[in-house]
Amino acid sequence: MNRTSLVSATLLLAALVAGCSRQTDNTVKASPQQVQAARQQQASDRELLDEIPPPAKSRYMAIRQKGAWDNPFLTVSSKTVSLRVMNPPPPHTGSMTGSFLQPVSARRNRLELRLSDLPEALASIPQDRWPYGRVIAVEEDPHEGRANRVQVRRNVETTLQMLNNLGVVAYEWPGAR
Repeated sequence: MNRTSLVSATLLLAALVAGCSRQTDNTVKASPQQVQAARQQQASDRELLDEIPPPAKSRYMAIRQKGAWDNPFLTVSSKTVSLRVMNPPPPHTGSMTGSFLQPVSARRNRLELRLSDLPEALASIPQDRWPYGRVIAVEEDPHEGRANRVQVRRNVETTLQMLNNLGVVAYEWPGAR
């Protein structure tokens, strides 16, 4: 990533995360403290995510069903981002199997987030919830109306840029293309 796009992404993140002051000409201006805080937060989130190993493409490229995807999964809508995280199956003990005690649907956690909260949310996901490495599936919300498609696509592009800045590989879900 070149320095210009990193600076613009940082300024965008600063404007989204921190409170902004509006000037009279309707432009958004972040204070130097807000920009510095956003840079520090982004660096901190990136450090945490860098502890997750790089993605293993051979492990995730063959997956075609959402239910079989074990890494975090993002569904981007016009106003929010839905983050799905799978808890690992419980250990097998004795004669009872783990899937009987906790089916896949019970291991799924779903969070509705503002786009600006995504980096912090991803950084807080434990390393064992990333079995394919530092890769996340991204799809456009299939339930969004036709009138919102342009905004959804803008949010997807912003999400992809955020993921790139964080060093997370974005795998656009096959149904989203």
